[in-house]
Amino acid sequence: MVLPVIYHEIYSQLELPEKHRYPILKYKFLYESLLSQFSQNIKIFHPNSVSLKKVFRVHDLEYINQLINNKLSLSKMRRIGFPWSEQLIKRTLLSTGGTCLTAEIAINHGVGIHCSGGYHHAHSSFGSGFCLINDLAIAAQSIIDQSLATKILIIDCDVHQGDGTATIFEKNPDILTLSIHCEKNFPSRKPNSDYDIPLEREMKDYEYLDYLKSIIPIIIKQNNVDFVLYDAGVDVHQDDELGYLKLTNQGIYERDFFILNLCKNLSLPVACVIGGGYRNNHQDLVPAHMQLFKAAIEVF
Repeated sequence: MVLPVIYHEIYSQLELPEKHRYPILKYKFLYESLLSQFSQNIKIFHPNSVSLKKVFRVHDLEYINQLINNKLSLSKMRRIGFPWSEQLIKRTLLSTGGTCLTAEIAINHGVGIHCSGGYHHAHSSFGSGFCLINDLAIAAQSIIDQSLATKILIIDCDVHQGDGTATIFEKNPDILTLSIHCEKNFPSRKPNSDYDIPLEREMKDYEYLDYLKSIIPIIIKQNNVDFVLYDAGVDVHQDDELGYLKLTNQGIYERDFFILNLCKNLSLPVACVIGGGYRNNHQDLVPAHMQLFKAAIEVF
C-alpha cells in the first residue's frame, strides 16, 4: 500500500529568537528527505486547521480564548516557551488539525503518519514545554466523539513523560495513556498516566526494547483496545541534547517496527506523530525520524 503522510509547510514557518531550543526546521528537512527517498511509497495529505469545537472538548474555554487573543500572562507564555505571534497560533491549529486528520485516515487505511504532533505537555488549562494545545488529546477525543473507536490507547514513547495527556484523561475510561519515558527528566512533576514506565538514564536499545515488548501487548489485550495513537519521539536517541537515554537509530527502528507490526497483526488502526527530538543542527534529527517511515513502509 501507499503510506498516508500528513504535512503542511507552515510547520517550519515560524520565526523564533536566535538560538531558540525548538528545532523548527526539522519538519521541512524531514519532508524533503521523504520526497527524496520514498516518493513512490507515500501519499501526501494536507490538513486544515482544527475547529475550536474540537479544541474545547479537552481544553478550558478561558485558557484557549486567552491564548488565541494574546491575553495570556508573560509567565504563562514563558512556561510554554514561545513568544506569542499570530503565526504561532495558526501553526498550532494547523498542526493539531493534522493529527486529527492522521487519526481519521488511519481508521480508513490502517495507518497514518503525521510529520508533526506530539504536543503532550499541554494540559487542559495551561501550556508547557513548547506545547500550546494537546493534539494527541484532541484527536483521540474526536475519534471517540465520532464513534470511530470505543477504546483508545495513546502510546507515548517520547523521552519526556506525557503529563498533559495524563491529566486530561485521568478520569476518562475510553482513552488510556501509556508513557514510556526517562524518569529523571522533564517534567519534574509527573502526574499518573494510566500506565507509566519510568526508565533509568543511559538505557540502551536492548533494555528499552525488552520493556516495550513485554508490556504493550498485555495492555492492549487487557483493555480491548481498538485504536492506537503513537507518539514516536526520537529524543530517546543517544545523541539527543535533552534526552538522557542511549538508543541508536537501529533501536528506534526496532521500536517503531514492533509497535506498527503489532497493530497491523491485531488489526488496530494506528495514527502516528513524530514527537520530540532536539539537536542544535536541525538536519541531524532527520535520520532518527526517518526510522518511523522506514518501519511503516516495511510493515504496511
